[in-house]
Amino acid sequence: MSEEKIDARRRRFLVQLMKSAGLAAVGGIAWSGVVHEVASSPLVLRPPGALDTDEFLAHCIKCGLCVQACPYDTLKLAAPGDDKPLGTPFFIPRDVPCYMCQDIPCVPVCPSGALDEASVSVERDGKPVLDINKAKIGIAVVDNKSCLAYWGIQCDACYRVCPLIDRAITLDYDRNRRTGMHATLIPYIDPDHCTGCGLCEHACITDKASITVLPLDVVQGSVDARYIKGWDSADESRIDPNRSQIRNETERSNRDPVDYLNEDILSDE
Repeated sequence: MSEEKIDARRRRFLVQLMKSAGLAAVGGIAWSGVVHEVASSPLVLRPPGALDTDEFLAHCIKCGLCVQACPYDTLKLAAPGDDKPLGTPFFIPRDVPCYMCQDIPCVPVCPSGALDEASVSVERDGKPVLDINKAKIGIAVVDNKSCLAYWGIQCDACYRVCPLIDRAITLDYDRNRRTGMHATLIPYIDPDHCTGCGLCEHACITDKASITVLPLDVVQGSVDARYIKGWDSADESRIDPNRSQIRNETERSNRDPVDYLNEDILSDE
């Protein structure tokens, strides 16, 4: 074989090698972007009945049936660039909120259980019936620096649009301390009733919504099990009835508290 043919083969080999390296680099960059999107963005609002984030991502098969079932085009499937786990359903309340369909059509069509019917159902006549008021998509949070109600300007847009008016959102009347006159009507969110539908965020009249729906695990804290609500009989029932009979006896515990708490005062006299 002549040297010219050998050189030509070498050149083709080197060119092919460079192309392969380039494709591998591009593929690596693209894949790293996909991995980033899969693991990022904890502030994602899911459809009603969605399991906790980790469980949801483990069960969701990205079929899009819930998106197709939504009559208001609220739900979307995450695409590259959305900075959300790819192929999973989500919605942005500022664009299109959840309109609280009574039959919740997005939930029953889920084939994998990622959207749990039981979590948005109540029992009636011995049968489970879907109830959108049981949904816990997120909780609305008010920014009191930009909310016009905190400025003393009368605005009740979020309150009026709330489907659970006077339960999920109430208005607290207070004196306008800035002017000393009139009153402020401050929106107050009750997390026990707020479903996270986002109708309030959609209706907010400020340029950037002053009321925003955030996922439950972002907003809600967790109280240690040792704390008991003394005013809640169900919570108080968690106390061990035998515990009250256990007492550590000390020299101080056998004395009157009024005496030992005032020892210093009595000694000075």
